[in-house]
Amino acid sequence: MLICSALLLGACSTDEPSDTPLSADEVAPVAENYADIVAANYADARMTAEALATAIDTFVGDPSEANLTAAREAWLAAREPYGQTEVFRFYDGPIDNPTDGPEGQLNAWPMDEAYIDYVDGMPDAGIINDLATYPDITPELLAELNEAGGETNISSGYHAVEFLLWGQDLSADGPGARPATDYLTDGNGTAMNQDRRAAYLQAAVTLLIEDLEGLETAWAGSYRDSFVGEAPEEIVRRILLGMGSLSGAELAGERMEVALETQEQEDEHSCFSDNTHRDVVTNALGIQNVYLGRYGALDGQSVYDLVAARDADLADRLRDEIAASVSAAEAIPAPFDRAIVDDVESVQATIDALRVQADSIADAAALFDINLALE
Repeated sequence: MLICSALLLGACSTDEPSDTPLSADEVAPVAENYADIVAANYADARMTAEALATAIDTFVGDPSEANLTAAREAWLAAREPYGQTEVFRFYDGPIDNPTDGPEGQLNAWPMDEAYIDYVDGMPDAGIINDLATYPDITPELLAELNEAGGETNISSGYHAVEFLLWGQDLSADGPGARPATDYLTDGNGTAMNQDRRAAYLQAAVTLLIEDLEGLETAWAGSYRDSFVGEAPEEIVRRILLGMGSLSGAELAGERMEVALETQEQEDEHSCFSDNTHRDVVTNALGIQNVYLGRYGALDGQSVYDLVAARDADLADRLRDEIAASVSAAEAIPAPFDRAIVDDVESVQATIDALRVQADSIADAAALFDINLALE
């Protein structure tokens, strides 16, 4: 048995469950701060999506290359806060509730581009070019068609908007290059059905905002009340499950390892814009936000404090491992689809760092006699 000296200021370093169970008083400030962070993060995602909608309206009203560039920049800006929300998944909360969670409608990938619009060699493909079946393009239609008939039949969300702004990425070292003239309706436009393409783009961003508003509302009201009222162990389990699942199976695995193994452009998350390197960074930052209890102006009690009260060495080790994974992610050169071929070491280093921290997150859960059963 490990015996700690009473003279030591730090807690014992052990992977055994603590003899001191989590108390409501101890976990309550952590739960409150976490809920505040979630609500604030979704609020930022919603506000940047609204800015994206404004830029899209401007572009659709005047389909110039300058306005297309501005809409693309607004999309990139909108991805920054949303990427940090990914850590709020994996425990059947509002984002991925099995009944009505909008995650698949917001951020599903990879997608079959031909489900939405023309692609190379298929000029009349997609919902946009099928007037007979889909005479009116609305947010409700896009929600109905999302993943209908197959999981790559993505009709909505960030990546649908991304595809409509950039087009297919047919370049070996750059993003897609859809011309602004794909939206020009004065008779000089490229492709077909320019007006329907514009309607689709606006409907997609409208649905995006609606979904984000719903998440923000849930975390500011009904779900927040339910969450902070759970048993202390259940609150901590959910927080750690989000952190551990994103660290390991999702980010290190599905989003990075698969692409590294196949070296296929289509296996990267934001393949049309070549923004995958930022997706990786923002996902890693989201994990760090939660562990330290910090986001924007918010800075309060966190999982770090709960772990440190029982095992200071583990708390600091996990803090440092998370910082290392963020640094490793930031070191991956853009674009990601070239890094998986030309800079394998930087991608692998990030995967390895994420796997290490996932193991430590499981160790932290074990302190509270919580089995995360991470993949």
